[in-house]
Amino acid sequence: MPRVDLLVVGEAFEDLIFAGLPRLPKRGEELRCAHYVSTVGGGAVITAAAAARLGVATRVISALSAAGVRYLRTQRVQVTNVKRAHESHAVTAALSTPDERSFVTFDGVNVKLEPRLLRAMRRQHPRHVHFALAPVRIDRWIRLVDRLRAGGVTTSWDFGWNPSIRGRTGLDRLIAGLDIVFMNAAEAVLYARARRRARNAVIKLGARGSRWLSRTVDVTVRAPRVRVVDTTGAGDAFNGGFLAGFLEGRPPRECLRRGNFVGAAATTKAGGLAGLPSLRSFRVAASGGEPRRSAVGAKAGQR
Repeated sequence: MPRVDLLVVGEAFEDLIFAGLPRLPKRGEELRCAHYVSTVGGGAVITAAAAARLGVATRVISALSAAGVRYLRTQRVQVTNVKRAHESHAVTAALSTPDERSFVTFDGVNVKLEPRLLRAMRRQHPRHVHFALAPVRIDRWIRLVDRLRAGGVTTSWDFGWNPSIRGRTGLDRLIAGLDIVFMNAAEAVLYARARRRARNAVIKLGARGSRWLSRTVDVTVRAPRVRVVDTTGAGDAFNGGFLAGFLEGRPPRECLRRGNFVGAAATTKAGGLAGLPSLRSFRVAASGGEPRRSAVGAKAGQR
């Protein structure tokens, strides 16, 4: 199996996004929206695609629909699909305003995902592994992370907003074994106790940018200003941009800047994929060639 720089392991969804709402509906109320998109989504897909578009050799392990496999291959992402032909892929419906989102999710095959991901990891030889799921059997993931570290592989995790895992035995130890833990501002509060065990915590602060915290580093970088359409997937896009910088050995400030740029770009179109920047557009922006656009600051939230 070809060696990759970044292996992304986690959940995928079909995202049905109702964007441009003036507000979220009240109980029993029907609202009309200006933008609708059906697209591939989920932390594994968006993070991998964002990194691949910046030139990172990337592989995904997930339970993917046929559309998801096709999309990733157009982005030159290698795919290990653990979904069987007769199984239903996961679907999320998102109601989105520029500042808020609500979701309804059908888990489908994702309820069977964890043991399949662990099995598929046995034959992989990446430089870095990023996990995008809420773990159930934390003891198994601790053993995997320890084995990867012993083999010189760095790791990161984005747990998302999952209150059910906060009190699970072993979460502190799992986080302590990772090189990077990604959280948004609300998740940093939710996982506050475990976060203090992290070697490096990267906190996505929406319109205020992002922050890298460790025992020796405390760096905050402001986000670019863009015209926000939909924030779904912006946090996962941030992760892909950040990891592209990390894998190049960039310093904390530059990794945060790349994450901010990619996360903000993702919010300019509905869904987490359509707005992802190419390597060329990133280089143009980095050189100061991209015209400034005054608008609302982008939220780099999770899903």
